[in-house]
Amino acid sequence: MTDTSARSVTVERTSTGRFVATNVRGGTLAFGTAGDGSAEFTPVELLLAAIGGCTAVDVDVATGRHAEPTAFTVDVDATKVDDELGNRLTGLAVTFHVTFPDGEGADRARAILPRAVKSSHDRLCTVSRTVEVGTPVTATVEQA
Repeated sequence: MTDTSARSVTVERTSTGRFVATNVRGGTLAFGTAGDGSAEFTPVELLLAAIGGCTAVDVDVATGRHAEPTAFTVDVDATKVDDELGNRLTGLAVTFHVTFPDGEGADRARAILPRAVKSSHDRLCTVSRTVEVGTPVTATVEQA
């Protein structure tokens, strides 16, 4: 079954270089340009977090059925380039660091970990699939 429900957020400027994204459930996330040394995420860092977070959720669901990990981190790295195609990221890499305790369930979790990562990458993670497959982005202006 294909999930075709719409997804949306609203981004509001709060001050120079600072914004807040709000989802339909009322969740908020502050971000900005980080030119002032603030700890807020930049939009590029949010994209990397979305890629890592999406696939981490998929993998956690699959492996968590068998054992609770003792450590679970995901590194997402990329290189920003500015060339004839404009500003963009290249060399996107997602690296999982997952440790399970001893035990039969943990052995099963370790065994399925590579398959869970591959399944998320190849099919399940909406964020990384959208980036890899590519989809047009339409920008419009509505002035009051």
